[in-house]
Amino acid sequence: MMKVTGLALVPPPSAADLPKVTPELLASVLARYSRSTEGIGAILAKVDVANPDASIDRILKFVDYGHASIGGLTGGLAVALDGVSMWLAYKIFDIAQMADGQESSTRYITMDPANIPGAEELGIPGDLAQRWREVLARAFAAYNSEYARLDALSLAEPGRVRLPKDAKPAVVARIRKNYALDRARYFIPFATRTNVGLVQTSRMWALTVKQLDSLANPEARAAAALIRDELMKQSPRLMRHSFAESSFEEQARQELSASLAFGLDVLSDQPLADQVWVSVDRRSPPWLPHSQPVAEALRHRANRYGQQGHATRRMRVAFAWNNMALAELRDLNRHRTGNRHTPLVQAGFYLPPEIRHQDHAVLLRDQMELTRELLKRGSPAYVYSLLLGAQTPFEHGTHADKFIYEAELRTGMGAHFRYAEHLGLALRSFLDQVPEAREWVVEGTAEPE
Repeated sequence: MMKVTGLALVPPPSAADLPKVTPELLASVLARYSRSTEGIGAILAKVDVANPDASIDRILKFVDYGHASIGGLTGGLAVALDGVSMWLAYKIFDIAQMADGQESSTRYITMDPANIPGAEELGIPGDLAQRWREVLARAFAAYNSEYARLDALSLAEPGRVRLPKDAKPAVVARIRKNYALDRARYFIPFATRTNVGLVQTSRMWALTVKQLDSLANPEARAAAALIRDELMKQSPRLMRHSFAESSFEEQARQELSASLAFGLDVLSDQPLADQVWVSVDRRSPPWLPHSQPVAEALRHRANRYGQQGHATRRMRVAFAWNNMALAELRDLNRHRTGNRHTPLVQAGFYLPPEIRHQDHAVLLRDQMELTRELLKRGSPAYVYSLLLGAQTPFEHGTHADKFIYEAELRTGMGAHFRYAEHLGLALRSFLDQVPEAREWVVEGTAEPE
């Protein structure tokens, strides 16, 4: 590999001369490197590849770094979790803000009551387990019936689905199928099994596992144990710091308590009209003023991936919606910058215009009453009674450059129709407050691709 020390380019040793190192040994070597004038080759020469644990202990004893400061040097450790609930996948992405990862698309998941974890795995009270299974089975039936109806409509009414010009037959078939799925998906239970894989350092894995282990949900704690056991093989010293801790447990307890109380106050099976809140803060310290016009920060980009200037990179933006359906929350929650917050409750229930609420009124009432009972009992398992149409408040705080990227992405080519509605509303509010950005920020039309 090529390495740079200071301003001098140092020729790399040949690959044959480099020892194979574990993630922890790599981290300890780099920690030693930061407290030495020796080159990396000299430090690696002292590593006993046959006894890496002794080398790690010797280096860490000398360097005296805390586990967090070297945990980030372990490189990317990949973990895949098969068969977890959509709630747990959402929660892992919520916690692991520095991770790169993927989750199985709803377009490839089996929509059947058999694809739900057992009630005991999720902590569903025993006397409610059968009722819970029946409500979720009816939700899957609603999904499948609406999918079939909308799929048939897309074939019978060619103008119903927006299609790209000169699209090939295979593309037309895919877009029509997605049209039906993207509108029927609001009946999918949040408890549905999915797969999720993430890559992050030992430092971030230890924090992720600690937070999972501090939650009240048995599924989260079981996942924490599985991840810890696996990563102990790669990074045993650092993963020792991944157990539940009192401050994490207390914050999780308070957040759950607040969600239970708020959830009972706002619980509804009726749709909520769109509202958005956007706060822009351009203030800067008096000795470091903003010197760049917003237009100069934006106008040089060829697309949303272009570099923005400090005028937008320093501008704080917080934005929130009153009615983000869980279907959209699962993806918008994965924009990693800043912090996100939601009480994760059902303040309303969204269905697209193509689906009539009254056709599913009994199911939505029964689902809501099951959720009410779980909330009244103080059960963290209430999240598993929610469907993806449940609407919850959602807030995200970040900087203007990241917000602009998200808004352009989620209204751009191929964006889901509901993303485009939410982000378009937020973007227009932002541009009202930052009008000089209007010429350089593109609200897309979510045309199919």
